[in-house]
Amino acid sequence: MKAISIDHFTKEQKIAYFSMEIGIKSEIPTYSGGLGVLAGDTIKSAADLRLPLVAVTLLTKKGYFKQDIDIFGRQIELHDEWDPEKWMFPIRERVSVAIEGREVMVGCWVYIVESATGGKIPIFFLDTDQAENTPEDREITHYLYGGDTSYRLKQEIVLGIGGTRMLDELGFDIRKYHMNEGHSSFLTLELLKRHKKDIESVWDERLVWDVEKVRSLCVFTTHTPVAAGHDRFPYSLVEKTLPEIVPLNVIKEFAGRENLNMTILGINLSNYINGVAKKHGEVSKTMFPGYEIHAITNGVHSFTWTCDSFKKLYDKYLPGWANEPEIFVRVGRIPPEELWESHMEAKRQLIDYVNRETQVGMNYDTLTIGFARRATAYKRADLLFANPDRLVQIGEGRIQIIYAGKAHPKDDSGKQLIKNIFEIKERLKNKIKIAYLKNYNMNLALKLISGVDLWLNTPMRPLEASGTSGMKATHNGVPNFSILDGWWIEGHIEGYTGWSIGPSADIIADPKRDADDLYSKLEKVIIPTFYNDKYIWIKIMDNAIGKNAYYFNTHRMMRLYVTEAYIR
Repeated sequence: MKAISIDHFTKEQKIAYFSMEIGIKSEIPTYSGGLGVLAGDTIKSAADLRLPLVAVTLLTKKGYFKQDIDIFGRQIELHDEWDPEKWMFPIRERVSVAIEGREVMVGCWVYIVESATGGKIPIFFLDTDQAENTPEDREITHYLYGGDTSYRLKQEIVLGIGGTRMLDELGFDIRKYHMNEGHSSFLTLELLKRHKKDIESVWDERLVWDVEKVRSLCVFTTHTPVAAGHDRFPYSLVEKTLPEIVPLNVIKEFAGRENLNMTILGINLSNYINGVAKKHGEVSKTMFPGYEIHAITNGVHSFTWTCDSFKKLYDKYLPGWANEPEIFVRVGRIPPEELWESHMEAKRQLIDYVNRETQVGMNYDTLTIGFARRATAYKRADLLFANPDRLVQIGEGRIQIIYAGKAHPKDDSGKQLIKNIFEIKERLKNKIKIAYLKNYNMNLALKLISGVDLWLNTPMRPLEASGTSGMKATHNGVPNFSILDGWWIEGHIEGYTGWSIGPSADIIADPKRDADDLYSKLEKVIIPTFYNDKYIWIKIMDNAIGKNAYYFNTHRMMRLYVTEAYIR
């Protein structure tokens, strides 16, 4: 395939957005979940708003993994190789990075996100599968979150250092470097190398580096209050793998003394740091005391996460909604019967799909609950089954449940969660219909969040940083039933936009109390409202759109990044 030139993108200053994973569409499997999909939504809104932004990520041409599940609920990981030539173009420029003392060549592919507004954002996918590289080095950009600690370190060198050099090689003038999580934090070392003070001698070598200049260029967004989500590398491995961009004692000054903490490195060398919900900003301050940490609550790309039947409805009654989601506040223009029929069109499509895939025999009229996200212990996918007998007593013949989600290949507890749900599914099959859909991806996510009647979220507080799937549901008029954590603390109005599970966010989490409250509200409020008061149910759907979707979108989020972080 002929390489293309991107010179026309380099004519003005840009914001460089770095992310280990970016989810643009299911057919380009360079994402594993919420972090990557959020990155994709960010870029799409930047294109809609015609912001001067470029994005950098890894090609990961063998993807994350394709999920199969056997009849016992055992997850099977399959290769998810794809052909970049179908979706993007190679560029001729290349750069090199030093890894373990070897020169590793880094090539690049470009995908252009184009908006109906005329905005265009290039995404640069870094690729070490170059003929000059050793077989080992050619595989560095093959697997998303694959391999061992050494493999991850090499990937992050390519992303942060290689990505910064690639933008320089392409001729970009970068105003700000925005790190979406710590995976790209090595870019700060590359910037330190470039920015030294013009002084002849200093008593302390660390004073040579123009730290304030580097900080003025960097923005850091942290996405997780879970300690395991912050990459750490032993310095013995760092010394072996990382080239001496700056001396090791300088790295330790900014990345931690005991091991190299990528989040600490990014935070220490950024002028603006933020969490992804107001509560998450507070939690991050306790995780990283002494730092000024702001909060910009996440959103979702409204057009991407609205199903076809609702797009038609919004086009009819709320013209301009896709690029001005604030218009959702005028949702009262939509007649209730048309809102309900648009929902039922999405629901019929979902139920038909579920029945084709699982033969579980779901129907259109039963209250359908959806739960789909990464299968990991703290998200508590099985809280709904804390007391199966009570659930049957409450929901037999009155609810049906659809699950989806992948467990990380090395997350045994996450895999066990899937098995637990399969066991319950089999045990209750004659009383409550339950389906677990395989290979959760962006296409399946849209079917689910638009086709269920109620979106369930049950994380262990305060471990849900934001939680964007619930925002997607609201764009399709689907109310949330969720633990008060992440975005739902801000979006929740009890009985008006949906329902909470458990106590308020300032009270210590108690799994038993959470389960009891879940069952109580399901039995006494949610099921009776759905079946006996359709007017109120549709009004709650209306409120989910007008009070939640209008605000929790990436257009609002990106405007805040511009004013709070990019033009400071």
